[in-house]
Order: sequence, then C-alpha cells, then structure tokens
Amino acid sequence: MTTWNLKGTKHHVLICNGSSCMRKGGEEATQAIRNEITNLDLESIIHTTRTRCNGRCKDAPVAIVYPEGTWYKNVTPEVGSNMVRQHLIGGACLKDHVIYQYSHEGFIASERTECIEGVLKPVKKSV
Repeated sequence: MTTWNLKGTKHHVLICNGSSCMRKGGEEATQAIRNEITNLDLESIIHTTRTRCNGRCKDAPVAIVYPEGTWYKNVTPEVGSNMVRQHLIGGACLKDHVIYQYSHEGFIASERTECIEGVLKPVKKSV
C-alpha cells in the first residue's frame, strides 16, 4: 500500500466510486480527471482519492474539490477534464455542476443548479 507525501499539494479531489456513481460513469470520470492531471503534469499539486458513497447518489457521479469544499454533480469525463483545467488551474467553478460550496456558514447549496435537495440528517436530542 502506498503512502503519499502530500507536501506541496494544493488540491484534493475526492471522486465518488460508490455503486450509484459507478453505474452512471464514475470510473470514466475518475480516469478522465486523473488523466488530465497527468497530462498537465500536476500530480505534485493535485491529489485524488476514490471514495465510497458520498451520500449524493441522485447527483451521481459526484466529485468534491478541497480545500475549497466545492461539490460537483453529474461529473462526466468532459466535466472532469474541465474541472481540472477551469477550477483547479484557473480558479473558476463549473457553476452548472456545483451542488454545494463551503462558506463561513457551512455548505451552501448552489442557486444555479437544479440539484436534489436531499434528506436532512437527524438531530440528536440532548440528554
């Protein structure tokens, strides 16, 4: 098992490889993102991780870019390549594919996308 030295890494892309995402092209999106990073010689500053379920199955395939905390939906190979070039290199989000963005208030749903609202997490009662 590899242990990467992440010193100098500027972005971490979490790519969902859960069953819903994989059925909707998650493997192809994963490879497109990784190929674009390799083709642009960005492996030293962008790290990718395959995840299991990220809990946004209706928006599959999903990818999350950190440290910004931007969640993307419907990540096709083309969207994945554009995400690397436009967001990770250029600093501009792909607004039509953004589900959430992180702010000082927490994660905020994008106003420009028709993402699935989802189910609220249960609140634990104080004892």
